Amino acid sequence: MRRGSVWGKSAYIKAMLAPWLARAAHALPSQCAVCHAWPSQSICSACLDTFATTQTRCSRCALPLPPPLPANLVLPADPTAPGQAQHSPRVCGTCLRQGAPAALGTCLAAVPYAYPWSGLLTRFKFRGEPGLAERLAGLMRQMPQAQTLLDNCALVLPVPLSRERLRERGFNQALLLAQALAPTKTEAHLLLRMRHTRPQSELPRAQRLQNLQGVFGLEPLRANEVAGHHVLLVDDVMTTGTSLQTAAQTLRQAGARQVDALVLARTPDLPD
Repeated sequence: MRRGSVWGKSAYIKAMLAPWLARAAHALPSQCAVCHAWPSQSICSACLDTFATTQTRCSRCALPLPPPLPANLVLPADPTAPGQAQHSPRVCGTCLRQGAPAALGTCLAAVPYAYPWSGLLTRFKFRGEPGLAERLAGLMRQMPQAQTLLDNCALVLPVPLSRERLRERGFNQALLLAQALAPTKTEAHLLLRMRHTRPQSELPRAQRLQNLQGVFGLEPLRANEVAGHHVLLVDDVMTTGTSLQTAAQTLRQAGARQVDALVLARTPDLPD
């Protein structure tokens, strides 16, 4: 048997077992992956209370916002603003200055890409620990507005991996999160990644859009399934937002009425 076929068979077995392992690990007693308490869930309640505190974030790019102003503080109206138009305090200045709405609407992130979540994501993705999926998806579901998005959408689509990345990893971590969030709405093979690309974090801002041009597509025989529907994208880490925006553009061009996103972790804004 050729080496390529051996690796292909191994990746296939991993992909088939990953959802079952994720559910089994969630149901059985475990050791907390953060503080190592035993017996516990894969992430114990004490660590969730300590490290998964709610943070005010921009509802479009999911970057942190300053704390809201006190309710009793009244700011003077801006005399230069016609009609005294008011913007939502949950949208950052950068997103407001972009003007026209982007293809991606609301984007919610559960935690920052920092300790302990960055280490847990490394274990989840690169060390073959799909059992963390259920607990990490629980963090995403607990975000304000997250359950509303899950209830209102017609389709939940994980951001797909390239064949090369899937063969290397054995499973798509975004798919495991999506299946844990909404098993009956998740479609694993509708949104496709057409080619392998360099990680966005390795590229300057000017090259990120070019890197992803034409990278996403829809299964040709099923492309009409998104037309007129509210679609929810799911991913593990949002680094620049370009991947989600590009996937949303593909879906909107196919007729999706609305595209939003849920991500587990958001990195700090990258420099140009």
